[in-house]
Amino acid sequence: MFSGSIPALVTPFRDGAFDEKAFRRLIDWQIENGSKALVPCGTTGENSTLTNDEHHRVIEVCVEHTAGRVPVIAGCGSNDTASALMHMEYSEKFGADAALVVAPYYNKPSQAGLIAHFSHLANNSALPIVLYNVPGRTVTDIEPETVCELVNLFPDKIIGIKDASGDLSRVVDHRMGIGRAFCQLSGDDELALPANAAGAVGCISVTANVAPKLCAEFQQACVENDFAEARRINDRLYPLHYAMFEDSSPAPVKYALSRVHDWISDELRLPLTLCSEPARRAVDAALDHAGLL
Repeated sequence: MFSGSIPALVTPFRDGAFDEKAFRRLIDWQIENGSKALVPCGTTGENSTLTNDEHHRVIEVCVEHTAGRVPVIAGCGSNDTASALMHMEYSEKFGADAALVVAPYYNKPSQAGLIAHFSHLANNSALPIVLYNVPGRTVTDIEPETVCELVNLFPDKIIGIKDASGDLSRVVDHRMGIGRAFCQLSGDDELALPANAAGAVGCISVTANVAPKLCAEFQQACVENDFAEARRINDRLYPLHYAMFEDSSPAPVKYALSRVHDWISDELRLPLTLCSEPARRAVDAALDHAGLL
């Protein structure tokens, strides 16, 4: 079971190519500062602009360099079921601990289509699945009834969810509909505090890329039911949570990382572009507020 602060890692680029050296340094820094698991090739990892070979190499490097220190939840989602299964097969071969699988995007499957998609993956791969619901990006919402049906169909395969629906009531919907332990992870940094209070056990986080220690301390305070301390840390991080989306993600977090470390670039791939000046000012102010500069 996964819990705590789990960064959705950026994929560093240098001169148009995957910057493997910077990625390895990022992994070490995350683990040293308390991150409890790592997610390569999620949305923040720009998986949609990676070739299949690059996608698989990023996961391979993450698993290899992590070397069992924390679990690796490999981003394997696609709008094509066969491609998602291919990513899962490679991730299993490399030794990933689970697959993060987003709802298929663009083609807008029905709830029946979602059940068929995730059932096919669960039936054809041994890798545990963490569902990823982010309707703001995919246009497709994995509704609570569908989540509960999938988990009850595959109790040993579909083990958790990253929920970025923005609907906090779903934490309780899932908990009551499933009726047993199920790993619920917030997909929205700014909602992690109330999500944890409702029964979530951690966050797959954008902010943790640049503030791993604070995010880990925040999650630990929640585990200890010290919500006064959790609120104090959350207040430090709150402007940063929002600054991470002042421009198209992951441009702000890559810019923030380049401000904190000189070994990582803010380079992105088209159609994403570098942070605008207003976004940079917001990130700088948020970093300063959090005490990270």
